[in-house]
Amino acid sequence: MRSFSIRSTLAGAAALTTVTTGAFVVPAAAADARTEGSAFARCAAVAGDLATHLADQASAQHRAAVVARKQHAAHVARAERAARERAAKEAAAKAAKAAKAKAARESGTAHASRSAAAGRAALGGWVVPVAGSIGTPYRATSGLWSSGYHTGVDFVASTGTPVHAAGAGTVVEAGWGGSYGNNIVIRADGMYTQYGHLSSLGVAVGQTVSAGQQIGLSGATGNVTGPHLHFEARTTPSYGSDVDPLGYLRSKGVRI
Repeated sequence: MRSFSIRSTLAGAAALTTVTTGAFVVPAAAADARTEGSAFARCAAVAGDLATHLADQASAQHRAAVVARKQHAAHVARAERAARERAAKEAAAKAAKAAKAKAARESGTAHASRSAAAGRAALGGWVVPVAGSIGTPYRATSGLWSSGYHTGVDFVASTGTPVHAAGAGTVVEAGWGGSYGNNIVIRADGMYTQYGHLSSLGVAVGQTVSAGQQIGLSGATGNVTGPHLHFEARTTPSYGSDVDPLGYLRSKGVRI
């Protein structure tokens, strides 16, 4: 067996080492090169795997971001739709509440009016013949009337408004009255009251009525320009014996 002889020579950045074993001499640098090459290949493989992993991760993050944006957009759309539905329901509820309150007010007013009329009638009092504002006054002059003036007073009232007997009495006329259209004449307390342009009649000749009793509905029959109640007070049942109708009602205690 021969002894080992190792000679090392450094030349720049490279080193050459010769190992003598028996009759063979093996350069150590060649073995190191193979080892380094194998290590580099392993590093390259690891780097490739890492790059692939990073690319997959980035792709997954992108897909997740797209899904998140879509979910957020859907959530916002649902929230906006819900807000619109709530607003619509609140508006509908508010409108229904306002309509209910209005109906209650109108019902209360009508009930109070009927109760007041019934109370006055029960006491034998007189009432306003219809709910409505004053239109054409008594004695207004115009060529529209054969006498040259208005022989009664007009109460503005839409067609179908209840008309009541101003005072207790007996019906002496109920039917068509020419230019007065459908009309009713009632003899009450020695005087006569007339109700003209009615859309319908609710009493007949000879019938006894009480103050405040409904006798018909206002309308626009006969010679008219619009729906209203023509009310007259007369000393006789005939045309031309008229007196101030509002003054007559006031003399009976009616506030008008």
